[in-house]
Amino acid sequence: MRVTLIHNPAAGRQCAGEATQLHNFLSVAGHEVRYQSAKEDGWKRALKKPADLIVVAGGDGTVAKVTRRMVGRGVPVAVLPSGTANNIARTLGLVERPFEELVRGWERPRRVKLDVGIAAGPWGERYFVESVGAGLFAGVLASPSRKELKKGKKGKAAVESALRRLREAALRCESLEVTAALDGRDISGRYLLLEAVNLPYVGPNLHLAHDSQPGDGQFDVVLVTEAERERLLYYLEHWQENRERIGMLPTRRGRRLQIEWTGFALHIDDKLLPKAKAKPKEIAGLVEARIDGAAVEFLVPA
Repeated sequence: MRVTLIHNPAAGRQCAGEATQLHNFLSVAGHEVRYQSAKEDGWKRALKKPADLIVVAGGDGTVAKVTRRMVGRGVPVAVLPSGTANNIARTLGLVERPFEELVRGWERPRRVKLDVGIAAGPWGERYFVESVGAGLFAGVLASPSRKELKKGKKGKAAVESALRRLREAALRCESLEVTAALDGRDISGRYLLLEAVNLPYVGPNLHLAHDSQPGDGQFDVVLVTEAERERLLYYLEHWQENRERIGMLPTRRGRRLQIEWTGFALHIDDKLLPKAKAKPKEIAGLVEARIDGAAVEFLVPA
C-alpha cells in the first residue's frame, strides 16, 4: 500500500532514531512509505498527497489533529500508539499490542468508524475528537502551572501526575452556573464538570462514558454537580483499582448540546477558550457541540 506516515518524534514512547526505524519497518512490511514529521509544517500538505492509508505514530494530540484533517477524505487511518494517554488508540483496542501485530492486521482489518464532532461558537467551527466541556477539565487547562507540572514526566508517570492535579482541583473548584440544552431538553444547572465526551476515555485515561461505542452517532454528556463531588474524588483517588467500574458518574446521551457561553473557561479537545487575546465579542454567545455524520474510518486488526 501507499502509506503516508505522520510521526510525532516527541511522543512519550519515542526514542532516538525512531523515525528511521518506523520507515524501515513499514517498508520491510511491503509498503511504499512517505514520511512526515508532525512537528514540521509539511504535515498538512502530506495528507493531501495520494495514499491508500494514513498511519499516525504518536499520541492523542497527533492522532486527533490528523483525524480532524481526514474528515470527508475517504482514506482510512491506522494508529501506532506511542503517546502518554492514548485515549483514541485505547478506544480502538490498540494499546499494549506490538506494532508488528498492528501492521500485520492491516492486511485483513476490521474497519471502525469514529465519529468526529463539530464545535461551533463565536470563533467559528472546529472538529473535535475527544470532548468539549466546561468546569474541572477546562479549569486545569487554564491553570498557569499546567506546563510546569508536565515537564519531565512521561508515560504512566504523566498520567498519574495529571490525575493527582485533577483531584487537587476537584477538591477546591467551585460549581459553575451553566445554561444548556441537550437535544432540546433543558439541562441547565450548577456543575463542577459538564463534559460532552465522544470517546469512553478522555484526558488522563479517565473512563467517563461507559456505553460509548465508536461511530454510534451520539456523545455522552457527563454532568457532575456538588452532590457527586465525593464520587468524583473517590474515582480520581482509586483509578488504578478498576477505573472502568468505579468511575460511574451521571450521563445523558445525545447529538446536540447547546451552551450559553459567557466567557468562562471552555475546552475543545486540548484547546482552551477564550484565547488570551480574544476580543469581547468573541467570548460570549451560543456554543454548540454536535454529532451530525462527520466521521473517519480506522483500520484495526480483526
